[in-house]
Amino acid sequence: MLKSYKIINIGFYMQVDDALLTRLEKLSFLKVSDDKREEIIGQLSEIVTFVDNLSELNTDGVDDKFAMNDNSTTIREDIPACDNRINEDILKNAPQSGDNFFIVPKIIE
Repeated sequence: MLKSYKIINIGFYMQVDDALLTRLEKLSFLKVSDDKREEIIGQLSEIVTFVDNLSELNTDGVDDKFAMNDNSTTIREDIPACDNRINEDILKNAPQSGDNFFIVPKIIE
């Protein structure tokens, strides 16, 4: 039988259990094997507990644009460029092409 991990915090209650894992499987289109379910539930509980601990940090005096250094990302001029040789190199390997497009068989009637 799978354990049910409960995470309690002021203002909200979250339970990481088999039902939640099943919902996550459905949303992510993944399948967790039965022998790994208990381990995954424990790991998810640890993750939620860690993230929940972050809410206890006092960030009142921290600027919302805080960064570890004052160097900003360098901005370069956005200059559009088109090198037609790339298109030619790609299309020369295609079985069929025309007007700079791939020609493929019709698959929808």
